[in-house]
Amino acid sequence: MQALQQFFGLIGDLTWGWSLVPILVIFGVFITVATGFVQFQFFGRMFRVLTRGSTGTGQLSAREALLVSVGGRVGGGNIAGVAVAITLGGPGAVFWMWAIALVGMATSLVECSLAQLYKRADPETGQYRGGPARAILHGLGENYRWLAVIYAICLIASFALGFNAFQGNTVAGAAEASLGIDRLWTGVVLALLTGFIVFGGIQRIAKASEVVVPVMALGYILMALVVILMNLGEVPSVLSSILANAFGFEEAVSGGMGAAIAQGLRRGLFSNEAGLGSAPNVAATAEVNHPISQGITQAFSVFIDTILICSCTAFVILLSDVYVPGATDIDGVALTQAAMVSHLGTWSQYFLTLAILLFAFSSVIYNYYLGENAISVLSGSSLAVIGLRLVVVGVVFLGAVAPNATSVFFFSDPLMGLLALVNLLALMMLFPIALRVLQDFRKQLKAGIDRPVLDIAEFADLDLDPKAWPKRG
Repeated sequence: MQALQQFFGLIGDLTWGWSLVPILVIFGVFITVATGFVQFQFFGRMFRVLTRGSTGTGQLSAREALLVSVGGRVGGGNIAGVAVAITLGGPGAVFWMWAIALVGMATSLVECSLAQLYKRADPETGQYRGGPARAILHGLGENYRWLAVIYAICLIASFALGFNAFQGNTVAGAAEASLGIDRLWTGVVLALLTGFIVFGGIQRIAKASEVVVPVMALGYILMALVVILMNLGEVPSVLSSILANAFGFEEAVSGGMGAAIAQGLRRGLFSNEAGLGSAPNVAATAEVNHPISQGITQAFSVFIDTILICSCTAFVILLSDVYVPGATDIDGVALTQAAMVSHLGTWSQYFLTLAILLFAFSSVIYNYYLGENAISVLSGSSLAVIGLRLVVVGVVFLGAVAPNATSVFFFSDPLMGLLALVNLLALMMLFPIALRVLQDFRKQLKAGIDRPVLDIAEFADLDLDPKAWPKRG
């Protein structure tokens, strides 16, 4: 066991330790410039997805795919992670979280557009499947199957298994601390709910997300807005503190500007997952007229996760008298909870507990689907999918009853780092194709077509699935 921990520790050091964050930032900036600041050009179009409902074809709509991906991106990082970033990096960390989110919107747009482009119609269910693994297989060719296999294995091990154990542990811990519910009972209920939803496939996952995600996101945002309005006079000084600390004009913690940048970038990337290769698996399930349309939608998902929800947590903390720069001795969920209570009273801790439960549960079903999509690349057997569902239900239960899931699933973070490197390598190789598809989208807009349509005849040299891209008028 110790040898395994050392091995995965080495992988973690080689990815998250020094290489991955700079690569994600540099590549995000490169994509932003190379695409002509695409995330800002199409920012207004992002909101259109909110008015679009079901497709009526049995496939997921762009809005349904958005809600599933928001449910996955939004999690403990939006509550605990932001608090940790502020504690270790000072208020300036918030600015760098915003910066990495704006850059990450372009990265997410490109990776999710490619996932859409190379999606396939499942021969058994007819549902669309896609993601980096299929983009590698059909975009780079069979010679790169080994790369797709590495990606799929890392995705299953890190998200479907490891992170689901952590989410189960988070739910059980929150329920025990705030409501006094025994971990065993939380584990049983969570496992039953997870089993009911995941055995219904992506359609049931989408339906669950349509209920859970708006409730948790809008409820949390509204509560934060109440706090901001109650302290409106203090908002300018908080913004000033964020900017001053971000650029080293105001020392808040040991490490100053460097700590602010490091914590902001790291926590921002962990929260919105742009470039990590997870969200494209969900993005590919939607039925849209053009791949870039879904890329724009997924860029909006990054905006919701970091610019909106992470900012809510940041202002709740920074507007409170609980946080004292460099002197606060609590962090994580406890800091956010204490800050909320200082503003609104003890009842708010129960609301925050509910938010954590919903955030974590939406992540569980999202993480499961990532595993299902990955296992379909490794095996076409329906038994493999059923087996994964049973394992995930078991893992969620074990994570809930375990006092510390981190000690068992220590491989999760390192494998996510490896997953991200594989995804970025594929993105770099496929980026010229992404630019070509983006050019087609812009060309149609320039010609007065408000909703561009992909004509695969224009991309006959690419290995695209006609069933996934039928001719549309």
